[in-house]
Amino acid sequence: MPHFNAADGTRLFYTESGDGPPVLALAGLTRNSGDFDHVAPHLPCRLIRMDYRGRGQSDWADPQTYTVPQEAADAVALLDHLGIDKAAVLGTSRGGLIAMMLAATHKRRLSGVALNDIGPEIDPKGLKVIEDYIGRNPAQKTYEEAALFRARNWVHFRGVPHERWLHEVRNHYDETPEGLVICYDPKLREAVFDNAKVQPAPDLWPLFDALHGLPLCLVRGANSDLLAEATWNRMRELRHDAIAAEVPDRGHVPFLDEPQAVHALQSWVDTL
Repeated sequence: MPHFNAADGTRLFYTESGDGPPVLALAGLTRNSGDFDHVAPHLPCRLIRMDYRGRGQSDWADPQTYTVPQEAADAVALLDHLGIDKAAVLGTSRGGLIAMMLAATHKRRLSGVALNDIGPEIDPKGLKVIEDYIGRNPAQKTYEEAALFRARNWVHFRGVPHERWLHEVRNHYDETPEGLVICYDPKLREAVFDNAKVQPAPDLWPLFDALHGLPLCLVRGANSDLLAEATWNRMRELRHDAIAAEVPDRGHVPFLDEPQAVHALQSWVDTL
């Protein structure tokens, strides 16, 4: 399986597939390159996916390096490794924060940005949900139990078939005789929330402003508890030219193979 070494020697996993303009797909906070399994067949591009340090098939590292700036630096290192001067970034949740960081620090390396259910303000309701589960193994013992739990309790998602939930939990956990185990370094919790308790939340609107001039796609789950409707509306007001899609019956985050998301992302790729 392909890996490359970050500047500090951490081995990071990546995959690439397809033809067309290069698009670097960056996953959610605790997630991995499997986030894009559902949308990959729909995108006419060279899709490059990376597992962040401490997640998926990448090496665990010093938890102090589990930061957006470091993960942005790792993304640039991957582009360098592949000899790609400029790429678009499709960022889901945490990946969207990294995309905005790249726009502020390495804009010449970007040909466009798509943000999946993330913006420069994070709703405290969604943040509390993340704080409740990050770094902890689920109570469910099997993939089947976890899939059924999501179908019954994830009320922000409707009409999701059982097979989709099974695919999701298999991507997020390892099934062991002792139960399900998260597929990332548990110390990610302290890196995200312990540090946040001693540092004030930064103003991220300047990072969103840094996207000026780049082809932009905005996707939101209509039931999202992380990207508030007021933030979504302000983002669209500031970027009237953005391709925007709100996905019904989805919370945080849309799978991106919903018709509304596919149409928006395909239109965005056409602009790259």
